[in-house]
This record gives sequence, C-alpha cells and structure tokens, in this order.
Amino acid sequence: MPKMPTRPLLLVATRKGAWLFHGDAQRRHWQLDGPHFLGHTISHLMLDPRDGRSLLAAARTGHLGPTVFRSSDLGQTWTEARRPPAFAQAAQPAGPGSLPARSVDHTFWLTPGHASQPGRWYAGTSPQGLFRSDDGGDTWMPLPAINDDARFRQWMGTVQDGTPDGPKLHSLIVDPRNADHLLFGMSGGGVHESRDGGQSWHTLIEGMEVVEGVNPADVSAHDPHCIRLCPSQPDRLYQQNHCGIYRLDRPSTRWQRIGRAMPAEVGDIGFPMVVHPHDADTAWVFPMDGTDVWPRTAPAGRPAAYVTHDAGASWQRQDQGLPAEQAWWTIKRQAMTVDTLGPQPALYLGTTSGELWIGRDGGQQWENIARHLPEIYAVEAALLP
Repeated sequence: MPKMPTRPLLLVATRKGAWLFHGDAQRRHWQLDGPHFLGHTISHLMLDPRDGRSLLAAARTGHLGPTVFRSSDLGQTWTEARRPPAFAQAAQPAGPGSLPARSVDHTFWLTPGHASQPGRWYAGTSPQGLFRSDDGGDTWMPLPAINDDARFRQWMGTVQDGTPDGPKLHSLIVDPRNADHLLFGMSGGGVHESRDGGQSWHTLIEGMEVVEGVNPADVSAHDPHCIRLCPSQPDRLYQQNHCGIYRLDRPSTRWQRIGRAMPAEVGDIGFPMVVHPHDADTAWVFPMDGTDVWPRTAPAGRPAAYVTHDAGASWQRQDQGLPAEQAWWTIKRQAMTVDTLGPQPALYLGTTSGELWIGRDGGQQWENIARHLPEIYAVEAALLP
C-alpha cells in the first residue's frame, strides 16, 4: 500500500535557476536542493501530481532560447524536450489578410492535464500561445483554435504591448470533474473557457472592469493577472485582475468585484491569487502599489497578505512576521501558493528580492525560509510520501 503524502516540497523558479525545498512533516526544517539550471531563466516549475515524481521546468536558456526540461526522478536528472512549444510557421509567404508569423520568447505557465489523461500537459507562452503535450512534456503541439484564430490574435496584442517581458497566456485550468472543461487568462486579452477540450472557446469577461476611458466590450482591454478554481467547489472561480479582485459562481457568467471591501489605502490591485484547498469561502491576495506609475512594490513599503473567510465580503490583513517598513518588494502572479498538508494549510510566497516565506496557520504567522535567491518568478507546493 503506497505511503500517504506527508512532507511538503516547494518548487521555486527564479530569474537565475530553480531550487527544490524538501520540508519535514511539521514544516520546520527544509533541505535545499539546487541550484538547477543556474543562470537560466525559469518561469515555472511543476510536479506532476499523477505520479508524484515527474517535473517540468519552463526555461529560457540564454542564447539557446526557450525550451522545456523534464525529470522523472524529482530533479536528479533532466532531459530537454525533443520539441518544445513553438508556433506553427506558414508554409507559404504571407499575403493579404494573413497573420504575422511569431516566435515563442519563453514558456510562462505549465499545467498538468486531467487525472484521467496521464502524460497530458498544457503550456502558455509569451507571446501568447496555447500548447499541449500528450507524452509527458517531450513534444508539444500548438492549438490552432487559439494560436491561429484572427480574433484571439487581435485580443492578444503585440509583443510591444505594456506587459513587462511581453504578454502572457497564463492560469491554465483543467476542471477536476471534466477533462474537456478548460479555462485560461490572457494578460491582456480576457478570460476564456472551453467545454470541448479546446476545440472551441468563448469569453468570460462580463462584470470585469477596465482602466478608465477604455471600452469594456473590447476583449483586449481586459487584463486578468491570475485565475484560480476552488478545489472544494469547482463551480467557483476567483480572479486577481489589473482592475480589482473578482469572484464568479457558476452557472452565472458575470464576475463580481469583491475587492472593494479591501482597505482604501491599500486597494485591490496585485498579481497572485490563492484559494484554500478545502474551504471555497477562503482566499488570499497580496496587494501591490497600483498607483498611476505602477511601481510594483508593496504599498507604502509594508508588505502583507490579505485573507477573506467569507468569499470576499471582508478582508483581514496578515503581516505578523513580515517586515514592518521599508520593504520595497512584491509578489509575482505565480509566486504565492498554499499546501494541502493537514487541516490548516500553510501559505508560501517568493519575493522579487529573492526571499522565500512560509505563512503558518493559514498566513497568521510569517517566517523566512530562505534569503538571497535570485528574483523569484514562481513558487509551487506539492506533497511527497
């Protein structure tokens, strides 16, 4: 009989490589494994929950360009994908009405497929594209219903649009109840949903606000930063947006802005969104300074998570143990997560200044795990036996 997972594993992707942190059952002691891919930009590092040993790393390897690395032994050895995500190139020279050719700059987001589809993975890239692998991440195929659709290409914008390091296709979600039900976000370009395994898509932007003076009917104007599905109630979605915090309860198709209950001096602008693994009314955000110049730092240099226990009707500040002042970092959209160890989960966050933190008791008490890492792009939590 297989052993039950009892130990946390943190997967940390940074601007200069990746690290694995193996914790004990009490989350008190951490064994460091790394760096892996030192000097390479690692946008995302994911463990396959279907086998508990396979890892995928989305990498940009300096002058070698974008790729994906695979490990079947928890990072002891790595192999490069034989065919990384790459846009299909037109067979004929471009003519009137043809879509401009594109090249993947980097793979940004990795999501394992449904439990019933071993070997399937999804990837989102910059420039924005959607890709699928059916062999554990070794070869990737572009999905033309997104990548080659004229409407989507218009909504995606160009590589010169405002998102730092280029626009991102992110928050790839597979409904745990239905392998054909998929969602993703485009920054910018809105939220999109498929009910037929990615053959066709429709937008989910009703109720989402946009910056002042822009038409909310323009899909390209919408900028979701992070979307999460509630594991305990999959008909509920939460979203951190460029313009607020939202919740969507199906069968409704209209997002409700729940961030207006945040303190006015803090606001409801940020990048990460985290939901409780067992309680759909509990979620966390990590606000940043969203004033006109967008400094992308903690508001007033005082970082804190905010938690709701009533689906966004109210929010409470969680800063115990975090710096009280003069801390001018923030959290990227993939760099805050939660584990599923025990009845009270722990939060984890990685900062733009290279610090890794644990928030015990659901974020009530913060402690530092590591300092002096490169800028942290993503943190994922998994459990090992």
